[in-house]
Amino acid sequence: MRLLLVRHGQTPSNVGHLLDTAVPGPGLTPLGEAQAAALPEALAGEDIEALYVSTLLRTQLTAAPLAAARGLEAIVRDGIRELSAGDLEMLPGESPEGRVYMRTAFAWATGATAPRIPGGENGEEALGRYDAVIAEAAASGAGAVAMVSHGAAIRVWVAARADNVDAAFAAARPLANTGVVVLEGSPSDGWKALSWEGATVLPAGESGPTGEPVDTMG
Repeated sequence: MRLLLVRHGQTPSNVGHLLDTAVPGPGLTPLGEAQAAALPEALAGEDIEALYVSTLLRTQLTAAPLAAARGLEAIVRDGIRELSAGDLEMLPGESPEGRVYMRTAFAWATGATAPRIPGGENGEEALGRYDAVIAEAAASGAGAVAMVSHGAAIRVWVAARADNVDAAFAAARPLANTGVVVLEGSPSDGWKALSWEGATVLPAGESGPTGEPVDTMG
């Protein structure tokens, strides 16, 4: 299956760099609406057969133009919502507490899934719910699936599940609003990232550019 993980359009909380993860969350800014409107053209070359969104309003608004252009019904699933900030909700992402959020989340991608975001979820819970939606999409038989989700959730899941992406790579590469990570594979055979915001991701074991982890929330 070809899997397109798309970050939602810009929200007011993105502008304010806030850890805003609760349902239903904010809508889009005017720029976010323009980003959503541009998504059908940006993905024109993709033969998308199914479209998933999270329970947060911003993903549903982002996906609406794409759903209309393709004649698809957006499937709402809680499993692909943002990683819960718990007690850190609405704190600045660049604050010491915000850095705890991202350090904890990217630790999950290394296999250390027991740590819990204060008042929130642990890695087993967060990755498990995301895995369940991916498995549902794969079982549908669709050849290509788009999921409009959230920056931290996408980056951590890809780092945890793609053979050729590790936590350092994903932590160093925040996703822009409506940025896309393209993967191929299946829950049984594993996943390989093909591109990250348009840049080719090399197969595991090949040398290529790497970055240092940064603390930033998407």
